[in-house]
Amino acid sequence: MSVASETVADRDLALLDTLIEAEESVFLARTAESRRVRAASADVLPGGVASNWQDAPPGAVWISHGAGSRVVDVDGTSYVDLHGGFGVGLAGHAHPAIVAAVSDRVRKGTHFAQPTEDAVVVARELARRFGVPLWRFGNSGTESTMDAVHLMRAATGRMKIIKVEGTYHGHHDSVQVSVYPGPEERGPAGRPYSVPVGPAVPPALAQLTLVVPFGDLEPVERLLVENPGEIAGMIIEPIMMNIGLIAPPDGYLAGLKALLHRHGAYLAYDEVKTGLAVSQGGATQWSGVVPDLICLAKALAGGIPCGAIGGVPELMGIIADGTYEQVGTFNGNPLTMAAARAMLFDILDDAAYRHFERLRRVMSDGAEEILHRYGLPGHVRSYGAKGAVVFHDRPLRDYRDFVAYPDQWGNAHWLYQHNGGVFLPPWGKCEQWTVSVQHTEADVRRFVVNLERMAAHLRPS
Repeated sequence: MSVASETVADRDLALLDTLIEAEESVFLARTAESRRVRAASADVLPGGVASNWQDAPPGAVWISHGAGSRVVDVDGTSYVDLHGGFGVGLAGHAHPAIVAAVSDRVRKGTHFAQPTEDAVVVARELARRFGVPLWRFGNSGTESTMDAVHLMRAATGRMKIIKVEGTYHGHHDSVQVSVYPGPEERGPAGRPYSVPVGPAVPPALAQLTLVVPFGDLEPVERLLVENPGEIAGMIIEPIMMNIGLIAPPDGYLAGLKALLHRHGAYLAYDEVKTGLAVSQGGATQWSGVVPDLICLAKALAGGIPCGAIGGVPELMGIIADGTYEQVGTFNGNPLTMAAARAMLFDILDDAAYRHFERLRRVMSDGAEEILHRYGLPGHVRSYGAKGAVVFHDRPLRDYRDFVAYPDQWGNAHWLYQHNGGVFLPPWGKCEQWTVSVQHTEADVRRFVVNLERMAAHLRPS
């Protein structure tokens, strides 16, 4: 990098720090009721929130209600909701089909711990969309990925798995490894260390989870050769969505499947975020590479807690014969299944994906034009209902690229959007937007307008 470009980058960061301070002041001034409610609840909610992910600086925003494409906070501010509950919100809020399905099911009973017909209907449609024949249900993405790891281990008798550095697959111990490792602990780029996430994960258990960079087959092959007959399989987001948004290199997923199978190991896709969002059959359909296991959650049930795992008979058969017990009191819950049926048949049809594509183009093209016109480092990556602005001067390939550019860009962008009436997920550098079937072009153009406001403050004419 030249001295001149270093000077520009330093000047950008100094100005970003100033803009962040100003936007945080605006944010805090208009979220007084959220702060009051949080303080008042801290005696019963640790930290005054229901999840640590809700505790994002400069403060947690308490929501009153949502309708259509919008949410309203307890201070009375209405936002275009592109947060989408971390990707749940493909239906938007209070969609008539979800309201009708849930209302009807409530009157018929919401829990029996026995199967109902909707479970069969939903499973058949998932089999059609994703190309694997057998499905079971749970209640979260964490449960889905946990079942995937358990199935691969039970089927092979092997205990080691592989995951990608910088991916989040839920909060069970086997995948709470090298999610956001720091520079002093993550090891060489080609041979990342297995770093437990916090003190709750046993270090010995973390060593059973081997870590590789995204998009490179060579480190995977090396681990398979160095650990012969010990690796049960690999779990991967087919499009990485824990660090902005990174698509796989051409041929990577197909090569990964072939490589793992050659060594007697399985491939599991974590499609908790991509499933149903990037296409009707998720990243499986998008890539054309069908794995052995597919994990779903988030968008599947239109806002009702859900999870699902689908797979090939070779793996799912060991559930049927009792080798592995895939269990849960709320598995296949009738309320969840009714909402999922409405989601799949009444909402996420061909017209929905044409709508996502129109909105995606408005946002992506508009954001790219602003980045270019104002000379800001960055690019846009978007697929279906999901997308992200990545404020880096070159495409991201993996986690190491992601941590190499400053956090201030995503932080400032989140604040500009929030203060401009667009709610994005917190931790702005990490997350993506989610559009719903109820968003309009006017909704997503507000996103573009807010980005331009930030750009104009960084590059005043």
